[in-house]
Amino acid sequence: MNTGDRHDGAHTTRAAGSVPRPAGPPPPDLPPVPQAAPPLSPVEDWLTTPRPPAEPGYWRLGHRPRPEQPEQDGASDRSLLVGAVISLLSGLLIWSLWWNNYIPYWLVPMKLVTPGDWWNAGMYGGPRTPEAAEGVVVYTGIFGALLIYWFGRLGNWTEVFRRFVRSREQPFRALTAASLAFLVQVLVWTRNLPVLDPVLILLPDAWLGGGGNRLVATLVSYAVYAGITVALLWPFARMGGWAGAVRRTGATQPPPLPTHPAADPARWPELRAAGEREAADLLTAEVRGGRMNDVDLVRIKRAWAAAGDDPERRALFAATVLRDGAAAFTHPSGARDLPRRTARHDLLTGQVRVGHYVDGDPNPYRRGGAGTALEPAVLGTSLLAVGPPGAGKTDRLTVPVVESLALQALAGKCSVIVVCAAGADPLGVGAYDVVVKVGDPGSVHDLDLYGGTTDAEAASTVLAEGLVGDLDAADTGRAATALAQLIGPYREVHGRFPGVPELYELLRGDPAALQRLAAELDAAGASAMLRDLFSRVRQMGTAADPCPALADRLALLDRPAFADFFDTSPSARPFSLRALQHHPMRVRVELPERGHAEASRLLARLLLAQFLLSVTTRADRSLFSCLVLDDATATLTPETVRGVSRLRSAHAGVVLNLRTVDDVPEPLHIPLLGAVGCHMAFSGVSTWDGRRFTEAWGTEWVETREVAQHTVFAHQPLTRALHALRKLVTGKAVVTNAVTIKKVERERWSASELARGVPAGHAVLSLTTVRGEHAPPLLVDLRD
Repeated sequence: MNTGDRHDGAHTTRAAGSVPRPAGPPPPDLPPVPQAAPPLSPVEDWLTTPRPPAEPGYWRLGHRPRPEQPEQDGASDRSLLVGAVISLLSGLLIWSLWWNNYIPYWLVPMKLVTPGDWWNAGMYGGPRTPEAAEGVVVYTGIFGALLIYWFGRLGNWTEVFRRFVRSREQPFRALTAASLAFLVQVLVWTRNLPVLDPVLILLPDAWLGGGGNRLVATLVSYAVYAGITVALLWPFARMGGWAGAVRRTGATQPPPLPTHPAADPARWPELRAAGEREAADLLTAEVRGGRMNDVDLVRIKRAWAAAGDDPERRALFAATVLRDGAAAFTHPSGARDLPRRTARHDLLTGQVRVGHYVDGDPNPYRRGGAGTALEPAVLGTSLLAVGPPGAGKTDRLTVPVVESLALQALAGKCSVIVVCAAGADPLGVGAYDVVVKVGDPGSVHDLDLYGGTTDAEAASTVLAEGLVGDLDAADTGRAATALAQLIGPYREVHGRFPGVPELYELLRGDPAALQRLAAELDAAGASAMLRDLFSRVRQMGTAADPCPALADRLALLDRPAFADFFDTSPSARPFSLRALQHHPMRVRVELPERGHAEASRLLARLLLAQFLLSVTTRADRSLFSCLVLDDATATLTPETVRGVSRLRSAHAGVVLNLRTVDDVPEPLHIPLLGAVGCHMAFSGVSTWDGRRFTEAWGTEWVETREVAQHTVFAHQPLTRALHALRKLVTGKAVVTNAVTIKKVERERWSASELARGVPAGHAVLSLTTVRGEHAPPLLVDLRD
């Protein structure tokens, strides 16, 4: 498992020739030194990483929900700073006027609430008594506090601190707050801010005098000074997050091990609770010793879950684990991992990371930056990906999904079949159990045209869908009946279905072939099959006869390049999709698209029909089955589209890649987009394709805000001067805003946005789970 550098052990060095100290307890006179927790193995670290529940599409491994979006002030950074500076300068101007006695009648409010004998006679009379002088000091302090509060509100200093200080990371936040706190302390203790004197005046004289005891008076004075200092530092400590910065600086110790062993998933608590302590101890040692990977862990957990409460199966499980350790219950191929991995996987949740949600419009704030992941819960509703060549459908979607499904197959959780062009090797030959190379003489396996079934009716239905399902003029129902009337009698006398040459002769109506088959049926006494064959012969040559169309399509497979394929004799080694029903297999089918494009599309259409039949009719649906069509051009038919919609309840899904929606017949555009639950539009789609996705995603109610600006015209000279000063500072004329807020219904993504607004390496992805949960179409960056 690719873990980067997170799990690398610490490197220690020792001087050459030095002798290591012997292990043993410390000397008795020294306190014991606590030992650091041993480093976690890669799997142990991966296993203990939290996976909180999340909405569809979130990468859950280590996911942390994003904090609530802070309410943004409507003002821009520039206007906010300009307003703060202007309010600060205005406050300093007024304070300077007050401090230098340039404000007339400034003592009048105080004279109204104090005795008259405190003051000298006259309107401008100053204090006459010591009490009046002390009152002026307190009065000045109160005025200074009100001045700071008023201009702080006027300049929105709280928002300035929040946006430019509290929103920053440490240590900038703590250092900035410390600098401001230092400036305030200097101003206070140099008495430029009236704080110290008013406080000392308001304290009782008995406190400061200490009752005549100089020591007590000194202690009280220092306590008062300390209290003032702490009170002035407290708001800056909160703003700068000093406590958190100190804790982060001192957090050098490794995280402690779980207090309760039962809470440690690496100790296999489920086995211990069932009494299988020996098996649990062995598996714990395998995990912590680095001898077990994520595939082993998930595979063994699945085997334990399959044992259930049966004592015999539990005993067999324990015996197997004690014998094989981390290699217990290995996949039949013997593989415990893929030859290489190109994507990030989390097998505990079955997720594969395909990118991350773009942080910013048009994505919602809570999704921004979060990882984007796919899993069987969403692939079970099937996925349709549309994008031009070079958009990244194979490298950034097919390869990660196939990797994830192949890993889950090794863990015994799913089966996967990949259909791609010859030479398009997403993972390498070693990543598959079966590789079918159609048209390649070196291929080990053939392909079963009949899907492994022995029922002539089911085989004819699937074969008819593959041969003529895409033809508007052909009725697949009639074609299936015609095929059943031919392959059923053939199987009756030969014990197998006909190969391509034999079936081609029968569909062509070759008299010799038909007479020979009729004679064999008569000799075998199969009168019912003989009547069926005669019925087919009577319909040949009529206007509604589907056999000519079937023969023309089948002729694409009756070529020298396919001479060694599609054999039905006992010596053949055909691969059947029915093998996926009960075995966690990894299969790749390569089609010769370069030299036989039409035949390749026919085979892809046939494989899709066979897959739909096999997974929807299976009794055991414990394994998730998925078919990945790297190029689904001309493979979809009305019947297969209906079959795709039935996969949700069958614990199966398909991944369909298209260059454009027009690669599907136009009558199927809307049914296809409705049948699949997940849609992915890559960069470079056309506006016509974008319109289809827009219709599928529908509309949403959004709150719009319309702002109309009206210039304010001043008529008074002073007002005009103030407006001119404001325009000089801000660079904008004084205007008033008329804001209109309303809810409107609009498209989630417009066709033009999909065609022109999706950057290269990105895609718009919408998801639906088999439980009906939805994730709206969001912009995803696929490049990480």
